[in-house]
Amino acid sequence: MQELATLECTHCRNRNYASTKNKKQNPDKLALMKYCKFCRKHIAHKEIK
Repeated sequence: MQELATLECTHCRNRNYASTKNKKQNPDKLALMKYCKFCRKHIAHKEIK
């Protein structure tokens, strides 16, 4: 079942992205390299609750 996951910038802590993930196939937290418009660079974004 797909679930909505909010992604937070690890540097400035802004919540910039929302993504879907399958909790059965990926039970661990999502971490992606995404562009942060506040930092103006590509930084790791991690899933938050």
